[in-house]
Amino acid sequence: MAGNSRRRGAVRKPGTKKGPTVGSGGVRRRGLEGRGPTPPAHERAYHPAAKRAKKAAAAQASRAGRRGGDTETVLGRNPVLECLRAGVPATALYVALGADADERLTEAVRRAADSGIAILEVPRTDLDKLTTNGLHQGVALQVPPYDYAHPDDLLAVSARAGTAPLIVTLDNISDPRNLGAIVRSTAAFGGDGVVIPQRRSAAVTAVAWRTSAGAAARIPVARATNLTRTLVGYAQAGLQVVGLDADGDTAVDDLDATGPLVVVVGSEGKGLSRLVRQTCDQVVSIPMVGATESLNASVAAGVVLAEVARQRRR
Repeated sequence: MAGNSRRRGAVRKPGTKKGPTVGSGGVRRRGLEGRGPTPPAHERAYHPAAKRAKKAAAAQASRAGRRGGDTETVLGRNPVLECLRAGVPATALYVALGADADERLTEAVRRAADSGIAILEVPRTDLDKLTTNGLHQGVALQVPPYDYAHPDDLLAVSARAGTAPLIVTLDNISDPRNLGAIVRSTAAFGGDGVVIPQRRSAAVTAVAWRTSAGAAARIPVARATNLTRTLVGYAQAGLQVVGLDADGDTAVDDLDATGPLVVVVGSEGKGLSRLVRQTCDQVVSIPMVGATESLNASVAAGVVLAEVARQRRR
């Protein structure tokens, strides 16, 4: 074919970019090399499966943004101010441009500035993206994820203090307000820490921080991958495992709480789970005079911890 530069003796027409070449220059050899296995459909940019995967990832990122992902975003002037008053370790305070300044917003900005928290003015549309209903009132607080301890770390706390261990473990507690209140009671009555399950349990969110009144910064909260196994480990370490349940067969008045102790608090509705109940050395209840069938989980935990503290003082 005339003008084919790949054929020996060929001559290109005037005006072409390149002159005649000799040999293939390795083009044929490289052309024979394999390109490897065909990528999965979702990794091919123009494949419909890849577009669906990209859309799903964007939707997931959007949902993570609304709930904070690894971080949590507190919305509203009252919740933000309560978090700042409780000493929640926030990283940024977002204020909408043109937001009406009232006493709550002014105090929130002042407390954030005094605590060294970054204060950022952002368009109102940026705050709208953090919530589906737009009820942010022009302010948002970004809270980092809580740094959980290991259950074994709580034993080290009591060892350093030279006191008998007192650990509170939660089973089936799903309300972060109950978690925060129990953390607060544990700190008030000399507990070494609180253990929560990794799954199906309330986490240390901004709501729990706020309810604990800053106690979550004073005592550690640990996460257990397997709560039953953790309780067995505590029992092997010499701690008495006592369950707290409305259907307990022993009154809290008869509990000897002067030695190393783990108090397991069940939920108000479900109580203790079967495996956790079997792990307990004894299950105690709080005797009541009135017609109330059961107490709130955090209130019941506070009553038992107060009794433990009374016995240890004596």
